[in-house]
Amino acid sequence: MDWTALTKELVTLLVVIDPVGSIPVFLFAVQNVPRHLHRRFALRAVAIAAMVLLSFLVGGQFLLETLGLRLGSFQIAGGVILFLFAMTMIFGDSKPSREIEEAERDHLAGAVFPLAMPSIASPGAMLAIVILTDNNTESVLDQAVTAGLLIIVLIVTTGLLLAASFVHRFIGNTGASVISRVMGIVLATIAVDSILGGFDALGVLNVAPAPVETPLG
Repeated sequence: MDWTALTKELVTLLVVIDPVGSIPVFLFAVQNVPRHLHRRFALRAVAIAAMVLLSFLVGGQFLLETLGLRLGSFQIAGGVILFLFAMTMIFGDSKPSREIEEAERDHLAGAVFPLAMPSIASPGAMLAIVILTDNNTESVLDQAVTAGLLIIVLIVTTGLLLAASFVHRFIGNTGASVISRVMGIVLATIAVDSILGGFDALGVLNVAPAPVETPLG
C-alpha cells in the first residue's frame, strides 16, 4: 500500500472540499431553522454532496470518453481551474464570505444551496474526484480506496458541521478565513502537479515523479 499516494489523495480531498470553510456557511444557512432540525439539515447537505461526488467518481470519466475527450486534457483543464480556485482562496474573498454572500442573494434555498453545492461538493472537488479515479491507470480497488477516502472526508465534514457552533466560537470567521487561505496555497501546488501530470499523460512532457525519502526506506 502506497501511503504517500494515499496521503496525497486525502490532502487533495480535504483541500478541495474544505470542511472548515463550510462551517460559517452552515451557521448562516440555519439561522432561521429550528435548532432541533440543525442535525437533519447538516446530514441532508452532506448526503446530497456525497451523491454528487460519488456520481462523478463513477461516471465522470465515462462522460468524458463519451464526448471523446482525453483524461490528460481534462486533467490539465482541471488543474488550471483548481489553480484559479486556489488563487481566489488566497487573494480573493475567503470561501466562507463569498458563499455567505451568495446565500443572502438566494434567500436561503436550504441545505442544497449553498451548503451541499458549492460549499461541500465544489467544482474543484468534482474535478479532483475524476482526476483521482482514472480508469486507465487506477484499478477498481484503487478507485474504491479513493471512494473510502472521500467518505472519510465527508464524515469529518459532518462532524464539523454538527459541532459547528463550538468550532466557530473557537476559531471565528477570521480563523476560518486564515485556514482557507493556507489550504489555497496547498491546493495551488497540487494544481500545478495536476497540470504537469496531464502534459505527461498526453506525451507532451516526460515528468518524472519527485523522489520521496521516508524513514521506512
